[in-house]
Amino acid sequence: MAAKGMGNGVPRNGARSSRSSNRPAAGKPGPARQQVIPDAVANRMARRVAIATGIPTLMGMGVFVASYVLVSRQIVDIPPGATLVASGGCFLLGLVGLSYGVLSASWEDQPGSPLGTEQIGLNISRLRASVRAMRQGGGDST
Repeated sequence: MAAKGMGNGVPRNGARSSRSSNRPAAGKPGPARQQVIPDAVANRMARRVAIATGIPTLMGMGVFVASYVLVSRQIVDIPPGATLVASGGCFLLGLVGLSYGVLSASWEDQPGSPLGTEQIGLNISRLRASVRAMRQGGGDST
């Protein structure tokens, strides 16, 4: 027996629940068809993100290990703040790499250049246009 307040969404009196279904209401247009990222583009993005975030993240962890080894063996006395700033800089670079990996991927059939710098401006303008369209279309959500 289900606990009070828990059940299958149908009230005890047999009336239908007021929860909305996936179907649009009569007279209202349905949700716009969402575009899907093609597999080739998604793979390109994933590869660039993995490289652009992975290398700085490994460098950030390496700073901690190197600092520990140098300080524990009394080779160099490194202030903890210096270790924190150096590793934080590497992790911050990894965050920048995340955006770079996504924005530098070509959406064309051809993969583009190895670094993808020519795609960044184009993809930023596409992103801005998409955000602008969402703001204009999402204004009347009554």
